Amino acid sequence: MFIRVHNVTNLRITNSVALPKPVELCEEIPRNADQKSLVRKTRDDLHSIIHGEDKRLLAVVGPCSIHDLKACREYAERFAALSDEVKDRLLLVMRVYFEKPRTTVGWKGLIMDPQMNGTCDIPKGLRIARTFLGEVLDLGIPTATELLDPITPQYLADSLCWAAIGARTSESQTHRQMASGLSMPVGFKNATSGDLKAAVNGIIAATKSQTFLGITEDGQASAVTTGGNPDCQLILRGGAGGPNYTSGNVDMAKIGLETVKAPTSIMIDCSHANSSKDPSMQPDVLDDVLGQIEDGAECIHAVMIESHLKAGNQAFPRPVDQLEYGVSITDGCIDWSTTEACLRRAAEVIDKSRFN
Repeated sequence: MFIRVHNVTNLRITNSVALPKPVELCEEIPRNADQKSLVRKTRDDLHSIIHGEDKRLLAVVGPCSIHDLKACREYAERFAALSDEVKDRLLLVMRVYFEKPRTTVGWKGLIMDPQMNGTCDIPKGLRIARTFLGEVLDLGIPTATELLDPITPQYLADSLCWAAIGARTSESQTHRQMASGLSMPVGFKNATSGDLKAAVNGIIAATKSQTFLGITEDGQASAVTTGGNPDCQLILRGGAGGPNYTSGNVDMAKIGLETVKAPTSIMIDCSHANSSKDPSMQPDVLDDVLGQIEDGAECIHAVMIESHLKAGNQAFPRPVDQLEYGVSITDGCIDWSTTEACLRRAAEVIDKSRFN
């Protein structure tokens, strides 16, 4: 009797490309002793800031996304000089974002589509990301990124000083579990609606031991058990109901964290809904936050600013050779001169408010 076998798996998979083992890529593009030392020291400094032992302000600043390596190298060189100038009052950490969340579709970042043409050469993207992170560390600049895919940390975590869990993923069990095992401090953004509960719950989950599905350095599927991450921050980024950076919002966030005995460490994202997606409003948001610090808001430990060489953003997709140099292709940014003015102003406020 003839029995017909029906295929029931991979019916909608059109391609599958094997990735290098994490250990292989890390050996191919290693971190040297100086780079590791910078990562370790910065993480220690961030721990002290999050737990109120270091009075400096953390400022996570840089391009919305990395797309033009030449322009971002130039940005990093300028960033390094400014960082050295304000280091006694601000801890500057550069945004080096390679993964971009999408509500529907669009360019998902340099790791997913490094050639920016829909070919999605992820192995190449991982190599570019790891190489560029090394270049930034070589300039003495601490690094920050948003982690979207739970596999990515195995390839990049040794190069990261701080990480974000985004507004679309703060409620994700997968990302909360991942955060509990990350070796660096992590910030959880409030939901796109503006609700804080998902982020606060994410922080609670991330500080606890978790067991979940993951991969080893050899790329083997594994059951991962973590000890919990004590260095978590709540990021206020605004939401559908409007901004949430004002003193009333900060007080509510502080109470929410204290109620669940989570670290009372708040970062204000000056971009996104807090600036109504108008990059030119970011300095105004920062001024309000600095005013709160002057008034004694000790729970504000950090700010985030989207900044590039030039202001605004430009439409994408389009031919790469038609893109304007130094202009974001994702969210709009403030330009470099505005960035310098904002951070120097912040250093002055921190000096007067927390060191005198």
